Amino acid sequence: MSSSSETPELSPELPPVSFARFVMSLAASAMAALGEGPPGAPVDLVMARNTIDVLGVLKDKTVGNLDAEEQKMLDTLLFEARTKFVEKTR
Repeated sequence: MSSSSETPELSPELPPVSFARFVMSLAASAMAALGEGPPGAPVDLVMARNTIDVLGVLKDKTVGNLDAEEQKMLDTLLFEARTKFVEKTR
């Protein structure tokens, strides 16, 4: 039996962390903050803008270090999040 001072075991079903999963998680967070979740999901433009800015920083800081697939994914997700942000702020 584990006590509160022991580190809990991680579920073996969790996929390994990768750059792609990290970027997709950030993009999903941005879209959720833009209200692109379940019906009635709240919109938080400040959080959305911050998360989109984090994606932009990742894009800038990873120039030349991503493979073609990672770069295309990051570009696409960033474009989609920025486009949705502009739509929500009009």
